[in-house]
Amino acid sequence: MTLRQIAGLGALVSLVTPGIAMADEVVLNSGDTAWMIVASALVLFMTIPGLALFYGGMVRSKNVLSVMMQCFAITGLISILWVVYGYSIAFDVTGMEQGVVNFNSFIGGLSKAFLGGLTPASLVYAIPESVFIIFQMTFAIITPALIVGAFAERMKFSAMLIFMGVWFTLVYAPIAHMVWSGNGGLLWDWGVLDFAGGTVVHINAGIAGLVACLVLGKRKGFPTTAMPPHNLGYTLMGAAMLWVGWFGFNAGSAVAANGTAGMAMLVTQIATAAAALGWMFAEWVTHGKPSALGIASGVVAGLVAITPAAGTAGPMGALVIGLSAGVICFFCATSLKRKLGYDDSLDAFGVHGIGGIVGAILTGVFAAPALGGFGTVEDIGAQVFIQFKGVAFTVIYTAVVTFVILKVLDMVMGLRINEEAETVGLDLSEHDERGYNL
Repeated sequence: MTLRQIAGLGALVSLVTPGIAMADEVVLNSGDTAWMIVASALVLFMTIPGLALFYGGMVRSKNVLSVMMQCFAITGLISILWVVYGYSIAFDVTGMEQGVVNFNSFIGGLSKAFLGGLTPASLVYAIPESVFIIFQMTFAIITPALIVGAFAERMKFSAMLIFMGVWFTLVYAPIAHMVWSGNGGLLWDWGVLDFAGGTVVHINAGIAGLVACLVLGKRKGFPTTAMPPHNLGYTLMGAAMLWVGWFGFNAGSAVAANGTAGMAMLVTQIATAAAALGWMFAEWVTHGKPSALGIASGVVAGLVAITPAAGTAGPMGALVIGLSAGVICFFCATSLKRKLGYDDSLDAFGVHGIGGIVGAILTGVFAAPALGGFGTVEDIGAQVFIQFKGVAFTVIYTAVVTFVILKVLDMVMGLRINEEAETVGLDLSEHDERGYNL
């Protein structure tokens, strides 16, 4: 496998066709299979319970169950949509040809709908196709779940479910196809490097979150009413679970138990630690004290930023990426948000959108062997331009389609709970439950 192939999960998908590679063409590797099963569980662990706790602790106590409920419901919904048609439209490569832009450059076909043709003997490289399907399913689950943080405490549960289903269909699956589906995929053919989801997951979710919070409007009382996190213990536990689970996210994207997976794991740890310290010290200097919420946010910013670069950056590149993300995301989630006045409740855009953009651009720099990277980048300026094109396309496509989806849903069924329900809290108004019975 070449370094260019390793630069994204699209390397796998060159074999995910209606005539998928079977056991007589490749041989099952039990070590790779075992690792990918573990990696899939780790990524699922990132959403439930990791993200559910991380977000749940940051909202007010009257909304804690609503956020956790949304994470669980999204997990169920996207799992089913993934097997019905999501996997197929993301990874079916029928009709694709390198250098040719056609309909299938943007979205896959339906030859794998309902997982047609899948058997225990179906292989993708040296692992069962079933394992690859669930590994990719966990990515599809966490991406829309991340958006929840931007509109927390004010969206109808029914509208949220429909929005997530439509958004997954029209935004997530096509972007995944364009970036990871191999030769013929639009962004793949551009040469965009995205090892584990900087564009597909984080920029995608961050931009969607920004659009959602703008369309729904500010929470009642924002920004004059204090809305502090109700349980930072939950948030720190959630951040810790995300940190551990992210090794499955990044190291698992090598789709093998090999040197690339090992290096991805190492650079993930380095970047995350650097970002945690970068955010902490930036906050310490700016506000006079470091906070638990700050270091938890810095952890996630580092995890986000190293994601696209995990297969190509070296250790020192990871250090720079992490430190940059920690500092930049801190100022975007605090100063920029206050200045522009948007109500991104839990900083989905400030951390995932901005962190994803920082990581995607710097991937083009630190994939170069001249800077300690393990990619094939010789002209850093040219690769940075390619990365910028990929970022710009994702931002524009996601923003426009997300806006249209939300506006249509708002006209049809309404997006936002009423003022009385918001005052009571979503736990009671939407689910008739309380997180705490005192």
